[in-house]
Amino acid sequence: MTIKSMTSALVALALLALTACADAESGGVTAQKDALQTADAAAIELTTYKSATCGCCKKWVDHARASGFKVTATDVDDLNGIKNRHQIEPRHQSCHTSVSTEGYVFEGHIPAKLIRQFLQKPPAGARGLAVAAMPLGSPGMEVEGHFTPYNVMLLNKDGSESVYARIDSIEHQH
Repeated sequence: MTIKSMTSALVALALLALTACADAESGGVTAQKDALQTADAAAIELTTYKSATCGCCKKWVDHARASGFKVTATDVDDLNGIKNRHQIEPRHQSCHTSVSTEGYVFEGHIPAKLIRQFLQKPPAGARGLAVAAMPLGSPGMEVEGHFTPYNVMLLNKDGSESVYARIDSIEHQH
């Protein structure tokens, strides 16, 4: 266990203890759950590589931050170099690439809840997730009244891939 993950665990436990004491009269179950989710989200840091002029990338960063992630948005001139460095195949590429502190890659407009789920229990042999292209209605690509179902792909270290999640509606993203 790393110092960072130990610190996150201690923060979560402290929040749980404080919440349990403060909410003892009302049961505190909801507050305890909220405290755990806040601690989990606070521990998630991403560096997102994007173009300075891409509006949908900025909206995705806003989505991730609104979901409690700490995102460092880094504008780069050579996105292809970033994608090559992180071995993102052309068929999985989108307009931005995010990297966690643990080195996992998250390509494109992935719902924040799925990144959180992935990082809480990374599948064996996985290196990240990808949403290819820019599906209408995905986080950062919201266009009123329009939605295109899409797959979130699990990328493995051995080069294989599989569907991690199927997003059939806007509601499945949140």
